[in-house]
Amino acid sequence: MTSQQPSRAEVIALRATGRPTVPVASVQGSLALDLTPRTAPPRPRLRSARTNDLVVVATATRAQVDAFVGRYLQAAVEVAAGDRPVSQVLRHTVPEVYDRLAERARAVAAVAGPVHGGVRAPNPARPVVVGVRTALIRDDAVEASAHVRYGRRSRAVAARFELVRDRWQCVALVWG
Repeated sequence: MTSQQPSRAEVIALRATGRPTVPVASVQGSLALDLTPRTAPPRPRLRSARTNDLVVVATATRAQVDAFVGRYLQAAVEVAAGDRPVSQVLRHTVPEVYDRLAERARAVAAVAGPVHGGVRAPNPARPVVVGVRTALIRDDAVEASAHVRYGRRSRAVAARFELVRDRWQCVALVWG
């Protein structure tokens, strides 16, 4: 029996070429395009316009009403598309509108097919509210219309909001 001794390799140091080293990019070896499904909610660039108000209200209060209407309509179209649970708009919706919105969400879920693994995939054409027009018709009532984009398609939504027990609530919602 002979025992072999490990061979020793000679280490050769490489000389610097004088060129600066370039760090390796973090995307090397992957696609430059992100083709994964979108899971984050859309961030709309909401354009808000006011039509002729029938009553005069303070500018700060009017800005708050416009912001609320825009947020509510974005949430409502996401509910209708099946991307958001209907319970999130319960606080600001009268029961009749809430029931119709829930029916619409159930219909969309039925068309989308069965849920695999308990989680439904996000809608490939997520709705985004592009613009909202509001008109304050009374001290306690606002009517609004919204331009909604579904991918390359557009739709319209009209709504009426009233102050019910010191809270703005949607009392009518119509899809066009």
